[in-house]
Order: sequence, then C-alpha cells, then structure tokens
Amino acid sequence: QVQFVESGGGLVQPGGSLRLSCAASLSIFRFVDMAWFRQAPGKQRELVTSITTGGSANYADSVKGRFTISTDNAKNTMYLQMNSLKPEDTAIYFCNTRGSSASWGQGTQVTVSS
Repeated sequence: QVQFVESGGGLVQPGGSLRLSCAASLSIFRFVDMAWFRQAPGKQRELVTSITTGGSANYADSVKGRFTISTDNAKNTMYLQMNSLKPEDTAIYFCNTRGSSASWGQGTQVTVSS
C-alpha cells in the first residue's frame, strides 16, 4: 500500500509563505487524484485542495487565490505552496488520495502566529 510522508511545516508570521511536500512511496500521481487536508485543534479534518491526474485543481473557498497544489511525477512528490498565510490556516496538514484511501501519515504542523 502507498505511504505518504508530509514535510515543510513550521512557524510563520501572518502574511508569510510555506511550501509543504508530500513524498509518496509509489508512483501513483498518474493514476489517482490527490489532495491536501488539514485538521485544526478541536475541529474535523477538512479538504483544502485536490488535483486530478490531468492536473486540474480545486480549492476550498478559504484558501482560493492563496494556495497552489502541484505534483512532480518524476519525484513522486506533491506540493502545497501557501502564500498570504492567516492565523486560521494553523493546522496539521496531511496528504492522501482524493478519496482518502491510503493510511494517514503523521502530517506536518503549520502554525501562523505573530
């Protein structure tokens, strides 16, 4: 079964940027739609953005225009470029297939605070 390892989180000031990475153990991006999810303290995990095998992306309204999802098939890695970060973006970020069919990884913590 494919496994994902997220990285790139950290502490950033409001208005700052981060780029998250999701390394996959198998070459699956050509075959399955992928997504980034996040879970804030005390809240349910939510879908942030997804990308199809053809490269079409969708974004939650809360991140539209600020976040960009992309994949690099050669590196088996998916990225999430996050700009103009807000305190409400603070959460643990996870990657998975769009249908959440793989096991969840540890995620990467993003904290937006001054």
